[in-house]
Amino acid sequence: MTDNSNLIIENNNKRQSYARRIAHDAFSNLGARLGLAWILVLVVVAVFAPLLANSHPYLISIEGAISSPLYEYLTAADIILLFLFIMAVLLYFFKWSTNKKFVVFIASGIVVSTISFSFVDTPELAIYQKYRDLDRANKVEWVINAPIPYSPKDYLRDVGDTSLEEPLTAGLRTHWFGTEENGSDVLSRMIHASRIALGIGFVATGIAMIIGVIIGGLMGYFSGTVDMIGMRLVEIFEAIPTLFLLLTFVAFFGRSLYLMMVIIGITTWPGYARYVRAEFFRLRKMDFVQSAIVAGLPLRSILFRHMLPNGFAPVMVAASFGVASAILYEAILSFLGLGLIDNPSWGEMLNQAVQAASFHWWMAFFPGFAIFLTVFAYNLIGESLRDAVDPYLNKK
Repeated sequence: MTDNSNLIIENNNKRQSYARRIAHDAFSNLGARLGLAWILVLVVVAVFAPLLANSHPYLISIEGAISSPLYEYLTAADIILLFLFIMAVLLYFFKWSTNKKFVVFIASGIVVSTISFSFVDTPELAIYQKYRDLDRANKVEWVINAPIPYSPKDYLRDVGDTSLEEPLTAGLRTHWFGTEENGSDVLSRMIHASRIALGIGFVATGIAMIIGVIIGGLMGYFSGTVDMIGMRLVEIFEAIPTLFLLLTFVAFFGRSLYLMMVIIGITTWPGYARYVRAEFFRLRKMDFVQSAIVAGLPLRSILFRHMLPNGFAPVMVAASFGVASAILYEAILSFLGLGLIDNPSWGEMLNQAVQAASFHWWMAFFPGFAIFLTVFAYNLIGESLRDAVDPYLNKK
């Protein structure tokens, strides 16, 4: 019994050291570190978007009454994102196992999501100009605004002509990235649009990974008839053009971010299934898998507890490229004028740059550069992970 316990501990240590080695080899590359730094910046910007760019003040004193309009207009999604980010940072410093951290993170997320959607009641109508009207009437004693005091849907109709304005144009207001055709601040819209880019990338890739891992794992473990049926299914979905399917669904069912996520997820899973299938073909003949089968462990334990952790590295490589592809799909749809209507996105701003009578460089440069940097960052991370995982490419 002692020998078996020591063997299990030794295997766990080897598995952890392998994962750490892969991470160390991948992010020892300067390009991968820069890519990860950009993604982390985007995550922070997306989570704290309401605190960074908002027309609602943090605090305002009107005739002796102090209030926090920004807090009143926080949505349930804003609160959930802020909580999950803080929880992730706190759990990082806890010396718990990865599984325990994951369970605590998911459980607390479910609890906070349930409470937020049940009790958070955000006003549906937001009148941004009322704070400026009060200020012009000299009723505001003092105010603390966000760093960028403009919401993405604040079109500044109360300040006169608010058409396209170049960055840092001299005037009463400062717009670092200029304004778009309706008068709203471009930097504010870009900050809030980062949520769309990261959200569609992570969720769509997550859907594809879940489907691909389950189907690929069953194909690789059972082989035979199951593998043959699974491969035909993979070939069918690989033949479906994702972009044209997105265009078709948008035309028939309207523009929905969740619909885009689901379509991208269910059409891109075959790549993950192929990776998992190949790894499971290799792993199923190894001694530790055969020992688990002889010991009578349930199938889910063999597949997802013993085999998957040892064959998941190639899937993570594919996932980094998959996130970049999902972001590009959303940007293409928005650029074609078929993206979201109510929420800003980088692709939609690119569309505005070419739809105007004359070309407005700031409407194309800033959103286009953000798309380029994000996709390039994921590609850098994916290539570094691939080099670290592949023994033929790893020169160490």
